[in-house]
Amino acid sequence: MARLGQPYWWDDGAPLPDLPEKPPANAELLIVGAGFTGLSAAITARRAGAQVVVVDSGVPGQGASTRNGGMCGAHSRVAFDEMVKSFGADVAARVFAEMPNAFAYTKSLIEDEAIDCGFQVTGRIQLATTRRHVREFETLAATLKREAGYDAQIVGRDSLGDHIGSDHYLGGLYYHDHAGLQPRQFHDGLMAVALREGVTIVQNCPVASLQKAGTGFEAVTRGGIIRAQRAILATNGYTRRPFGWFTRRVFPLPSFIIATQELTSERLNRLAPGGRMMVETHAKHSYYRLSPDKKRIIFGGRAGMVPYGPQFAARRLRRTMLQIWPELADVEITHSWRGYTGFTHEHTPNVGCYDGVYYAMGYSGSGVAMAPYLGMKAAYQALGDARGDTAFSDTTMATRPYHPGGWPWFLVGGEIWYRQIVDRIEAHRARKDRAGHNG
Repeated sequence: MARLGQPYWWDDGAPLPDLPEKPPANAELLIVGAGFTGLSAAITARRAGAQVVVVDSGVPGQGASTRNGGMCGAHSRVAFDEMVKSFGADVAARVFAEMPNAFAYTKSLIEDEAIDCGFQVTGRIQLATTRRHVREFETLAATLKREAGYDAQIVGRDSLGDHIGSDHYLGGLYYHDHAGLQPRQFHDGLMAVALREGVTIVQNCPVASLQKAGTGFEAVTRGGIIRAQRAILATNGYTRRPFGWFTRRVFPLPSFIIATQELTSERLNRLAPGGRMMVETHAKHSYYRLSPDKKRIIFGGRAGMVPYGPQFAARRLRRTMLQIWPELADVEITHSWRGYTGFTHEHTPNVGCYDGVYYAMGYSGSGVAMAPYLGMKAAYQALGDARGDTAFSDTTMATRPYHPGGWPWFLVGGEIWYRQIVDRIEAHRARKDRAGHNG
């Protein structure tokens, strides 16, 4: 039976803990948001000796942390030259050099805490639909080697069959340090660690205001007032009022995902022989993988830039999936859901402090690896610990005149632009380049 609106990952989650809905009156450190960022920050701060309270506006984890594709890697969404334009050459170089640390940190966190979340280093293949994308891969591979010492492997079309059973692509770029996991189970594990360490986690407790009070802060919540010496905002794509400074700089972009019915191992081995995490460069930003138990295909992407319903999104994603794997025409879609990724206008995360409130957000689609890592950095910064140093504090979150805060209505224009112009141009280029290659 199809579960429209419910993430596939929730089928195998642990029973949710019985959490309070009323916060304590005082805390040394208050963290707003109980996703990957907030829980990682809480664990870090608690182990550094702080008394920590985490409040979440809903049920912890039921935002993006358990709605993503479960792809764990920390590679830049933007080209090095674009990052230089945004932040300067020195910051860009340090960001590129630091990114692999996020994957290493999250991997170690899972292993050290023995979190059973189907974590497996699979590698990731980024797939090119046009010759221009292939040339961009060559430039990116050289940049990663120069700036981060990272060896990303160029994959020619003749070798793509080792990674994916499809003739839809012209080449690829393979990252070896990339993994897949079950995000709900990862979040369950972080919750268990935080509670075991003595962190207080409060659910269904939205913050109506967070103001300076004396040397600390006073937060007015649905469950009552809490006073804290320090505060961290960890809400990413779910940042809302009263955090207006942040909503003008980080906007929610919907990401849609479907899961297929269970398929035979023979069929899946033919479609995804490498068992990789797979991402394409096409403007639709499709990303797909095998489920951790290797029984289904999990397929995500830009079904739209506005929050379409699960049925409509499933039809769009299925059409895109069939362009890659036509043989899946007889396959049922069992789950369709969406979540909100937090994007900065520069498509690069930022860690810092505004008006006394520390924060980490703007992962721009790389939150599974980046959120635990930068949550840790934000916690150390809030505590005045030098271990909080990171190049991501030297990035910026700039505003745009067309986004004064609140819901990003400019995405409606983006939807029309991509659907009517960009998608058609890219599809034409891809057909032309494939025909030229085959000819």
